[in-house]
Amino acid sequence: MTGTEISAALATVGAPSLPDEDERVRRTEVAISLVLRIGVVVSLLVVVAGVIDGMVRSPAERTSATLGHSLISRGATFPHSFGSLFTGLGHGDPASIVAAGLLLLVLTPVLRVAVSILTFAYQRDAVFVVVTAFVLAVLIASFFLGTAGG
Repeated sequence: MTGTEISAALATVGAPSLPDEDERVRRTEVAISLVLRIGVVVSLLVVVAGVIDGMVRSPAERTSATLGHSLISRGATFPHSFGSLFTGLGHGDPASIVAAGLLLLVLTPVLRVAVSILTFAYQRDAVFVVVTAFVLAVLIASFFLGTAGG
């Protein structure tokens, strides 16, 4: 029996075509892992840039103890809305830069869910496309409902 005949026989009993299906799964796993890796690295770089910017702008806070105290003290101000975040970023505020990095870190898994929708569509799995789209909608709604409550 040749490889083509084996694939045809497997297809008739409902088993997936092994080489093609394995390649699709591998591609989707690589795409998802790439999204997660890039998201984590970019968010880390943004947070580090904000911390360095804060240390350069405030030489008195160059030690880790004083910098840590300024970040957790009662007088510490961080953006609490998208509007204040973008305003702070426009002014180059180090706390806003750090907050943007943390927001990118939080949004990385959300982007992973969005990429999963595309990968399930690529695999022609309509059920998982619908389920994952619902999960993405719930995640997005939670962001807006969370900001509305605070």
